[in-house]
Amino acid sequence: MSLQQAWAGQAEDWSRWARTPGHDSYWLFHRDRFLELLPPPGRLTLDLGCGEGRLPRDLGERGYRVVGLDVTPALVDLAREADPGGEYVLGDAAALPFEDASFDLVLAFMSLMDMDDPARAILEAARVLVRGGRFCVALEHPINSAGAFVSREPGSPFVIEGSYLEPHRYANAVEKDGLQMTFTGDHRPLEGWFGMLEGAGFAIERVREIGDVSSRRWSRMPLFLHLRAVKR
Repeated sequence: MSLQQAWAGQAEDWSRWARTPGHDSYWLFHRDRFLELLPPPGRLTLDLGCGEGRLPRDLGERGYRVVGLDVTPALVDLAREADPGGEYVLGDAAALPFEDASFDLVLAFMSLMDMDDPARAILEAARVLVRGGRFCVALEHPINSAGAFVSREPGSPFVIEGSYLEPHRYANAVEKDGLQMTFTGDHRPLEGWFGMLEGAGFAIERVREIGDVSSRRWSRMPLFLHLRAVKR
């Protein structure tokens, strides 16, 4: 099964999960740290893998003009329903339906690891950015996607049973407060992600490793990786 097929099958579950305030990590501590990386509103922003549109809606309230793009028809429909005045496009991040240098900011918030061809998506992000434009990315941290805590005890060891260095597919089924969601993605080491950015002509300006200070376990291990890169 492709990642596109996996997420298409989870569209309804994802919309419920993402739209329940205070439920997802986005609401708890993830969004505001990501927004700190963004430059001020410019001419036009592109959100790759916008899902049901929560980030474009938040950015619209902050003065950004955003085009949201997603490959899953059901999610694009949900985004348009929630934000009738917004601009949402059905399309593949690996083959963007936009002209060169159309945007001054491109975002990929927790979406690149869910794409079947992230290297091509990063190349496409570079193509549609103006020179000097920014590419801001949030990922599941490669440490997080490579291993797991042995137990829920605060001092539980974190173990990588396979290889951190080898890419592999993962699927994490989660249930919380009566909602269920399966997160499917591809693990890659830091070198893999940074190599794609380097190959597309990006220079990395900022890197942030995001933990959860409210958790004894996740305050000592990163959950997410945020970065900002500039098109040279």
